[in-house]
Amino acid sequence: MQQQSRKVNVWDTYVTRKDGGIMHFDILAPTEVADPQLIYEYGQAYLATKGQEGQALAAEQCRFCHVEQLRAEWEQDIASKGFFVIEMEGCK
Repeated sequence: MQQQSRKVNVWDTYVTRKDGGIMHFDILAPTEVADPQLIYEYGQAYLATKGQEGQALAAEQCRFCHVEQLRAEWEQDIASKGFFVIEMEGCK
């Protein structure tokens, strides 16, 4: 990741799975990423890895929560994909 930011924005995200259950996860992206549409695209990319492509993901499901200090375990994904996901509930 570029050295310009050592902080990430955290987007609290809830998505209804295809089976009706709820997925809760956080999308982390550099603070320079200010376009919510890009965050939604990151969320859609993550959902595709879970077999949940096409599920609704917009402002109603994904909201800016807070800014957090970047952790070493997130850096590789952020550098390669632009984001990191912390799975909270219903993501397995």
